[in-house]
Amino acid sequence: MAKILIVDDSATELHVLAKILQQAGHQPLTAADGEAGIAAAKSQSPDAILMDVVMPGINGFQATRKLSRDPKTRHIPVLMVTTKDQETDREWGMRQGAKGYLVKPVDSGELLHQIDELLR
Repeated sequence: MAKILIVDDSATELHVLAKILQQAGHQPLTAADGEAGIAAAKSQSPDAILMDVVMPGINGFQATRKLSRDPKTRHIPVLMVTTKDQETDREWGMRQGAKGYLVKPVDSGELLHQIDELLR
């Protein structure tokens, strides 16, 4: 059972992703924006992070960059989970330090597969 932080400004998305994780035996943690996500990553030390991109304040690209460059959090793999489906978005997310990229709406099987890969 892994502790997985979901960072998304949509309450619906947080609920859906948390339910998928719970049913798979994981422990979901949630944060409603990039700043809260960075703080939660530092204080909760999750095993992985699911990061939305489009959020108020610090967006998911900026939050991922901060997490991947911070010695306290850079070991935590980030999976971008977003509506931004352009190849340039995917490349930019990976350049910021993301280890994977999924486009919403996510297939629960693919999401869990990607999480399993990140946790290896």
